[in-house]
Amino acid sequence: MMIKSMISIVVPLYEEEENVPLLVAEVADKLSDYPYELILIDDGSTDGTVKAIKQARAADERVVLVALRRNFGQTAAMSAGFEAARGEFVVYMDGDLQTDPADIPKLLERLKRDDLDMVNGWRKDRQDASLSRNLPSKIANALIRRSTKVRMQDYGCPMKLMRVEVAKNLRLYGEMHRFIPALADLYGTRMAEEPVSHRPRQFGESKYGIGRTVRVVIDLMLVVFFQRFTDRPLQLFGPVGLISLASGLFVDLWLSMDKLVFGAELAGRPMLLLGSMMIVTGILLFGIGLILEMQTRTYYEATGRNHYSVRKDDDKE
Repeated sequence: MMIKSMISIVVPLYEEEENVPLLVAEVADKLSDYPYELILIDDGSTDGTVKAIKQARAADERVVLVALRRNFGQTAAMSAGFEAARGEFVVYMDGDLQTDPADIPKLLERLKRDDLDMVNGWRKDRQDASLSRNLPSKIANALIRRSTKVRMQDYGCPMKLMRVEVAKNLRLYGEMHRFIPALADLYGTRMAEEPVSHRPRQFGESKYGIGRTVRVVIDLMLVVFFQRFTDRPLQLFGPVGLISLASGLFVDLWLSMDKLVFGAELAGRPMLLLGSMMIVTGILLFGIGLILEMQTRTYYEATGRNHYSVRKDDDKE
């Protein structure tokens, strides 16, 4: 009989007191054939969420409590859960009961069948308010797809399954939990998308809204920088700096020739100030690129981290 690998289910929670016992019971019911640990991360809740988790832990040893000292946000809570994971496979899901634990075996089967590193859920039939949830989500997904070139229909789906080495290598800050597929792509992760069910929220209130779109856009700019220039920043700042420097030199040279040959008066001409500013800006941008290049090399050499990743060989001889 083949022994099934353990699954670590990571669930960030904030003010979800009523959902905790239902979540624990549903996971136990629908994953009865799989070895798993249910890591519940309390993100500084002020209601009875921690108490509910402790009660669930007393009744089921598979429940693991990670209590953060204050509300650090969903991304930080997710990182804490990934760090605590001990299974071969890691599942991320929300604690609002809108995602169905019954989809986890389907994602795992897809991952193994297609030899993938991560399977992202896709809420084809999303059960959320059209304006406050669906609209900002569609805007964010379109922006992320276009910017990162990682084609996913539902970046923000709260149901993802990945190999533990992928989860452990993710560096999540700010609102970057939405960009997990793009961040995983940095390591050459093989990934796909699988439709999952989505249900209306029963208890509690959603913590998302259209106002989060602005923060998503800001973090998207950072992710795009990581994706394209994290180990070669001079390739971003260098060309811009050289163009600015060359343009400024051309403007000032043209003005100098105008003064020397035609006797034109330069005092009060805005172009002279513009050319000088472009020269200074070009030098500064190129210098910033050089400094970042040195910092990048210092980081890799000081930490012992590589700027590449080697795929684990799953073949057993």
